[in-house]
Amino acid sequence: MKQPHKARRLALLLLSASLVTTPWVLAENTEDLSRAMRVAAAIDADDELIALIERGADVNAANAFGKTALMNAVENGNLLAASMLVSMGADVNAKMEDGCSALTFAAENGESELTALLIERGADPEARTRSGLTPMMLAARYGQAEMIEQLLFKGAKVDPADKDGLDALMLAAARGHAKVVSLLLEGGANPQAKDKHGRTALIHAASEDGNVDALATLLKAGALVDAKANDGSTALIWAAGNGNADSVGLLLEHGASVNHQDSDGLSPLMEAVAANATDTVRLLIRHGATISLKDIDGKTAIDMAKRKPDAQLILEGAR
Repeated sequence: MKQPHKARRLALLLLSASLVTTPWVLAENTEDLSRAMRVAAAIDADDELIALIERGADVNAANAFGKTALMNAVENGNLLAASMLVSMGADVNAKMEDGCSALTFAAENGESELTALLIERGADPEARTRSGLTPMMLAARYGQAEMIEQLLFKGAKVDPADKDGLDALMLAAARGHAKVVSLLLEGGANPQAKDKHGRTALIHAASEDGNVDALATLLKAGALVDAKANDGSTALIWAAGNGNADSVGLLLEHGASVNHQDSDGLSPLMEAVAANATDTVRLLIRHGATISLKDIDGKTAIDMAKRKPDAQLILEGAR
């Protein structure tokens, strides 16, 4: 993203002042010239950028964290500066200490033109950050649909997962990015894949409120409605625990087991009662939720509703 006009002008003035008044810059110190070059790239000061490189700035010089001028240009959405740096030999695959590259910055910020530039110049679309995130996964997390389309067109893989087993589809589903979910599924993403906790993209979508469209997209693509995580939980249990009646209704329409219990014996109804989600409690009861089920401690939904009068009233009336 471009800097606000006033902020950019101030940065340019500071850069110009340093070039004029600082003795070590006048002495053509490569390290200091390179530092000024990184600032110029960040603020899209193209003339200054060229001048600094011609005076000896190292186009691939990085700061203490491994951040280069190209990364600064891409992070700030400066296409011209990035193009100039690449044409002058900037390494498109250089990485910071945390594993971030120019392409991961582009993916995170939804910079499609910069992404095209970097990939055309040889940027690795499968490069990972230290936490295992690829550009595809970053774009999915932030709902960058245009970026996803571009990466898919360039042949980027949809199935890599991070250190927690989260793939691009799960990251998009968890944040309700329905369009990205659809694009990834069209690109070959597996809706049955599981993370290290055994959770599918459907469970991730159900675990957050407001993800009905993402849930619907996954179900239409054949996601297993009763897929179980390692703890025995299902998408319906997660949706009920969040009190998301719309998601609960959608899952029930697709045949979700209303009385399934996880490894702690908790059912969707118990989770809805614990959340004091009265609309969800009513919905589950209408679909046949059994009130008398017990968890591993022998407690029923009615036991859990003792301090929740509204839920308790609904349960008592359903006996």
